Amino acid sequence: MAVWKYAALSQEEAQQAGGGLPETVPAMGGGTASYAEDDVALKRRMPFCIGLTVLLAIIYVLSRTENMQCPTMDLTNVDLGDLRAQRLSLTPPHIIECAAAGEGGSQEACHLPRKKRYAAVGQKGITLWMTGLSGSGKSTIAKALEEELVLRHGKHVYRLDGDNIRTGLNRDLGFSASDRAESVRRVGELACLMNDAGTVTIVSLVSPYREDRYIARKRHENQGLSFMEVFMDVPLDVVQDRDPKGLYKKVAAGEIKGFTGVDAPYEPPLEPEIILPNYKMSIEECVAVFMQKLRAEGVLEGGDVYPKGLPLPDGGEVVDLHVSSSQLNAKKAEAATLPRVLLTDIDLNWLQTIGEGWAAPLKGFMREGALVQTLHHNSLLVDPYNVTGHKGQLEAPTEWNGYTTRNRVSMSIPIVLPISDFTKFCVEKSGKSSVALSTKDGVVVAILRNPEIYKNRKEEIVTRTFGVIDPGHPYIKHIYSGGDWLLGGEIELLGRIKYNDGLDQYRLTAKELVDEFVRRGADAVFAFQTRNPTHAGHAYLMKTAREKLIAKGYQNPILWLSPLGGWTKKDDVPLDVRVKQHVAVLNEGMLDPKTTVMAIWPAPMIYAGPTEVIFHAKSRRNAGAGFFVVGRDPAGMKGSTEAATLMEDDLYHPDHGRYVLQTSPGLGEMELVAFQQVKYDKRDHIMKTPDPKRPDDFISISGSKMRLLARNGAVPCSLPMPTDVVAANCVPPGFMVPTGWAIVVDYYQNSETKRWVPWSQPIVRAPLAADTGVEGQYGTKDFTVYLKQQGQTISPWHDLPLKASQDVYTGVIEIPMFTTAKLEVQKNIQGNPIKQDTHDDGSLRFYMYGSPPFNYGMLPQTWEDPAAMEGGYGGDNDPLDIIEVGSSPLPIGTVVKVKVLGALRLIDSGESDSKIIVIRQEEAGSIQDISSLENMKPGTITRLVQWLKYYKTAEGKGVNSLVSEIPTSAMEAVQIIESCHTRWQTLKNGTSAEGKDFFLGRRKV
Repeated sequence: MAVWKYAALSQEEAQQAGGGLPETVPAMGGGTASYAEDDVALKRRMPFCIGLTVLLAIIYVLSRTENMQCPTMDLTNVDLGDLRAQRLSLTPPHIIECAAAGEGGSQEACHLPRKKRYAAVGQKGITLWMTGLSGSGKSTIAKALEEELVLRHGKHVYRLDGDNIRTGLNRDLGFSASDRAESVRRVGELACLMNDAGTVTIVSLVSPYREDRYIARKRHENQGLSFMEVFMDVPLDVVQDRDPKGLYKKVAAGEIKGFTGVDAPYEPPLEPEIILPNYKMSIEECVAVFMQKLRAEGVLEGGDVYPKGLPLPDGGEVVDLHVSSSQLNAKKAEAATLPRVLLTDIDLNWLQTIGEGWAAPLKGFMREGALVQTLHHNSLLVDPYNVTGHKGQLEAPTEWNGYTTRNRVSMSIPIVLPISDFTKFCVEKSGKSSVALSTKDGVVVAILRNPEIYKNRKEEIVTRTFGVIDPGHPYIKHIYSGGDWLLGGEIELLGRIKYNDGLDQYRLTAKELVDEFVRRGADAVFAFQTRNPTHAGHAYLMKTAREKLIAKGYQNPILWLSPLGGWTKKDDVPLDVRVKQHVAVLNEGMLDPKTTVMAIWPAPMIYAGPTEVIFHAKSRRNAGAGFFVVGRDPAGMKGSTEAATLMEDDLYHPDHGRYVLQTSPGLGEMELVAFQQVKYDKRDHIMKTPDPKRPDDFISISGSKMRLLARNGAVPCSLPMPTDVVAANCVPPGFMVPTGWAIVVDYYQNSETKRWVPWSQPIVRAPLAADTGVEGQYGTKDFTVYLKQQGQTISPWHDLPLKASQDVYTGVIEIPMFTTAKLEVQKNIQGNPIKQDTHDDGSLRFYMYGSPPFNYGMLPQTWEDPAAMEGGYGGDNDPLDIIEVGSSPLPIGTVVKVKVLGALRLIDSGESDSKIIVIRQEEAGSIQDISSLENMKPGTITRLVQWLKYYKTAEGKGVNSLVSEIPTSAMEAVQIIESCHTRWQTLKNGTSAEGKDFFLGRRKV
């Protein structure tokens, strides 16, 4: 037989029932036993059982009662509005079910944080509360705005209006004042929730009473939610004429009573955020006003924005990598202890581009992962708000797995730092986790942290970036000439990068430029990039772009005239010519200086066509520009004679650039202002888009035609305009401002005879020894250094003694440590000054293999005689070279006492070229030979050997060979010196057959 028992007590019930009951009771047969579970349960649940029995009895009685009537209630005087108000007054405004929020706190503590939510959905929530009379256009404009935001911009939007609210949520409400108030309250609460979810919530209700709208606004403000009141400012007579639903006719016929605005009050807003007299505007203009306001509030971006909606840089973070002034000295001291990595002038342009924030979100030269993304996606993964836990992944060592980040920003151009085998060796053997970045002039400009070295896959970079086969393309040649390795890592700038070329005043960082736009009150910035002088055609494009923005509802669009400042190809107009001409354009009113900012953009030009233009636009966005003006063939050029198919023809279709920009992903809310080609109108004497109805009135003034006219010194044309301006050698009236044209003419007529600033290259003062005289500018062919003694010019080759004392020799420094200008004593010039060597094409020669870790110079009164054959090789016809391995750079022309440690014999182009290894006397100490040098400075000889063998490979030449990679003894090196001194004596005395063209100074030895 089944035994029925009560269910076991819960732990809570057991605890509640435990009071007063003994844990044990006497048991039959003696001893103790647990209290019977059934008895405990019965005692605990008996009240419930009795109550249930009574309830069942009542139900039974009621079910048997017939004709029972409840007393009636009089509801005629009950005001439901009052009842709702009373009920609301008794309900706490915040019913917190979120324990983490605490009493009176926000429930956001138990929800996804709003900032992270907005970042994830790529927009911010806002409530646009449209109020106005029936027929004032609320629904029509709300629908058009919804379509613009959803269909064109891909934003989450929802409209709350009478149609979808009164059929559900407010179905129980009428049109009394209290019901209208309740309707507004309910819609306001719903809007708060949707707003908090990141939705652009458009409320289009008549909502006639200010108090009701104020309550809705206050609920948003109390929760930190954005709210804009929009007043559809349309007079009653206009909406009566519109009467889209025929309601006003029914009111006039007496069919509707208490109609808002007619016989019921409407209280217009006193201080709405937007006033829209839409009866004077098109629907498109109304939508444009909303879009401008939403941009200004940053609603269309998931992250922060600058004032008035100017966009923050890609990645949502302002990038400015300059070391603070309080840390600068310490950082410079640290840099002095780090291995050096050589930067070319083009590398320096890229360093500036990164460090000043133009390439955000990059904070350093690309690591391998970032490069791969750039080459294959034209974009980078970012997670600035750590939505997926991958914040900072661009700054971490490359990992090939485990990525879930979905947000991408535009990045179409590889920004990498090539290095040589020598530099790779020095970095890896240093044991340091940072390196110092040094210019060709030996100036340390930055520290790079956590270096990542990887293979420079040049073919992949070229093919993915350029998409053309043209070995003669200037930047493609630059890529192939770079080192076989790439160095990635984050940078810290040790001060402002300046070029001292007279143009630094026009170089602003990305953040400084934004600050200038904000100072001018810009609510939109449109950038116009140029690498040519500005003429009337450019001005037409810029002025028209501003007019288009004003038509969109912007009040103060600012033009950023953005000349390209980095490396450009040889036949482009020099930077200083362009900047000075732009200044003339502003001064003479072709462009308005009040609404124009002229600032140099620092990146190099790589001539990669549409792929590069994407970066141009993205980079301008990083400095606050929301619009980019683009014309024909941006970033294009003609193919070289080595091009596979497009020799001396456009490598890229002239329309592809602006097409790609308009269809490119990853540019966020940036918009492109595209134009067709403009021509000069002979009838109106302005540049503009040609009128197809009168094609004969328009003439094209191409770049090549402008250059020809400038070279010929063309003057303004007389009227009537000639048909052929080249034949008439004149420029059309208004084509360019007079001063600007004079600047252009001066350049083209004197391009070979004057010194120009082709692009941003540092001009520095030469590091000169005290007893020297100098002519010309360091880094030019004119630069010449003469050694002086008691005010008189002396020859470093012939007039200085070989020995300073016993076992101490005299050295003359030609190339200071860490500098790369290939300076050497000139054998053929009077006084044997020091000048920079040149290549066969006349260009200046620099060491590009790495930053030389030694001072380089020569020994006076020595000569490596070509006739002195050893091992089948004669001398190189120069003074003996020295490599000084002291601790610091020695200035050009320094006469220094040195101790000889050993020698290496280099075979270079079929000649013997001995390198005497020395150290300055005051640092010699216990360093007396190669062995003691290695004890004190381990790895020195290995670095020297690698340098000497491979340094010319960076110039496209072969590998040098050494007779032995083990240096000679100091004694053997002295023997080499003495032999070369004897050979110099024969040269000096004229007994040698060589040296007929040498300057040998006085004939007396």
